[in-house]
Order: sequence, then C-alpha cells, then structure tokens
Amino acid sequence: MSQLKTASVLAFERKLDPSDALFFSGKWEERSNGDQWQKVEVKEKSVRGTISNRLKAKDQDPTKVDAQIENPNLQTVDMAALSSEDDTLQVRFTLRVLAGAGIPSACNNMDYQEKLQQVVQAYQQEHGFKELARRYAINLANARFLWRNRMGAEQIIVHIEHVVQGQVQDGWEFNALDFSLRNFETSSSDLEKLATLIEAGLLGKKHVLLKVRAFARVGAGQEVFPSQELILDRGRADKSKTLYVVENAAALHSQKVGNAIRTIDTWYPQDVEQLCLGPIAVEPYGSVTTQGKAYRQPRQKMDFYSLLDNWLLKDQAPETEQQHYVMAVLIRGGVFGDAS
Repeated sequence: MSQLKTASVLAFERKLDPSDALFFSGKWEERSNGDQWQKVEVKEKSVRGTISNRLKAKDQDPTKVDAQIENPNLQTVDMAALSSEDDTLQVRFTLRVLAGAGIPSACNNMDYQEKLQQVVQAYQQEHGFKELARRYAINLANARFLWRNRMGAEQIIVHIEHVVQGQVQDGWEFNALDFSLRNFETSSSDLEKLATLIEAGLLGKKHVLLKVRAFARVGAGQEVFPSQELILDRGRADKSKTLYVVENAAALHSQKVGNAIRTIDTWYPQDVEQLCLGPIAVEPYGSVTTQGKAYRQPRQKMDFYSLLDNWLLKDQAPETEQQHYVMAVLIRGGVFGDAS
C-alpha cells in the first residue's frame, strides 16, 4: 500500500456565510420599527489638516523640513454619520450556516478524501460541533461584528431571528455588553438555544438562515465606521479614504463580518510573559494583520497544516482543543493543497 499524501488540489467552501452588513440610522426608542429606518449615507468631506507623518531619513535636511511641515495637508475623505436627530446605529445582515464541514469542494486524491472524511466523522461523533457553535453564537450575541462601532456605545442590543421559508420561526434578544470579548465563559438559555441551532446547521440537520440586527446607541449625529475600501492605484488627487457602500448605504464587508464571527481561537500558543490577547480569528497560521504577527508558527508545529498532516498522514490526533481549531479552519474554508 502506497503512503498517503496530501492532495495537490484541495479546497473547502466556507460554511458560515454572512452577507454584507448595512448601516441604518434611527432612535433608540423606535427599535421596533427598525425596518423603517433610513440608510446611513456616505458623504465626502474636504479637510485642511497638518503634516504629521514621520519623515524619511533622506528628507531630514533642516532647510527643507521646516518648509515642508509648515504646509497644510489638504485631503478629501469619505465619512459616515448618524442623522443629527438620531442616536442609534442599526447594523443588519444575514448569516447562512451550511452543512458539509470537512467535505472538500475540490480534491484530486480519493484516498486522501476518504481519510479526511473518516477523521471528520470521528470528530463529529465524539464532540459534534457544540463547542464551535457556542463560540460562534457568543460572537453574534456580543456584537463583535460591530468592530469600532462597538467601542464607546452606551447600549447595544442584538436581535437574532431564525428564518424558515421567509417566515420568522424563532428569535432571541441579547444585551451585547453582558458578554465579554475576551473569553467565552458567559452562558444563558437563549444562547444555548442559538448555539444548538448553529450546530444543527453545521451537521446538516436543519436549514439555518439567521437574520441579525444590532442596535448601538452611540449618540445623536455621531460618526460611524463602515468598511474602508482598499484602492491600490490611488492617485495624488484622489480621495485619501473611500468607504464601502451597498445600495446607497454605508456597509461592512461580508469578509469583515465573517472574521468577527470566527474570532474564536483561544487555543494558540501563548507566552506566559506576554499580555493576553484574547481570542484571535481562525486562520491557518494564526495571523493577526493589525499586529503584524502570526501566532501559529510552523516551527512550533501548531499551525493548521502541521496539525492536519499529523492527524491524517501519521494518525497522530492532536489534543481536543487543537482538533476544534482544525475543524474551525475547515469551516472557514480555503485552498489547502500541497503543490510541492
């Protein structure tokens, strides 16, 4: 029997599939009429700022620096804010929970695929998706997906509805500030019901479509923060900041929403002397781009590829926590083939 090798073509579709999250403006007391709220529009603003960036070493000629930093910094930017009469931001999106975690959408090695399915089925029989589903549910309840809009909000309420054939079958309401962003220890009966539903979706027992609405009381006329577009070939005369717009409404990218929901990895190697970062997004190398650091280095053998290869090719099952992590990466989806 030939030795099992990783498929050179190996891809997985994501199983948590959020839509873009649109922004709406209204009053806190009128949350029950949230469907009637007006969209938050993105507007241009031209500002006259100052030069404040660090100068390059080659530009530190004293005779030129003084003249350069005295010039104004003229720029045009996009911005989004609530109406001057409204004090609450509503962020609205839908989330599909799909079955088939661990089943590749593309694989050119049948032996590898069979072994993978055996491993996934064994995991499901022993653990199910209970722990992962509970963590996903908490990240919906705590409104992590609001990102910067969560910070400084006086009150945050999250409504989650289970929609079946266009009709609301069940619903829950959470006070987001009751849930920590640093751990997953909080529990409640409604949270457990939501987690059970998400697990049922991942296991293929139910069709799960969730409608999520978060209401954040940030203050009348306050600025809100949708996603910013990445424009690589920006000219000098172009806007220095371009915000994301969907159907004339400011919005968060679906990728940004998905990143928040899968921020459940507390199992990565941590230095005792290091300040605890809390959960990070599930990524093959534990990459946190805002810190420029990968917390699952291949040399530590705790990255996704090392754990998966040992599990499948060498029958060395990782610890239970790392099994959760591997399954969470498969739910995330991606292209993981070995072309070497």
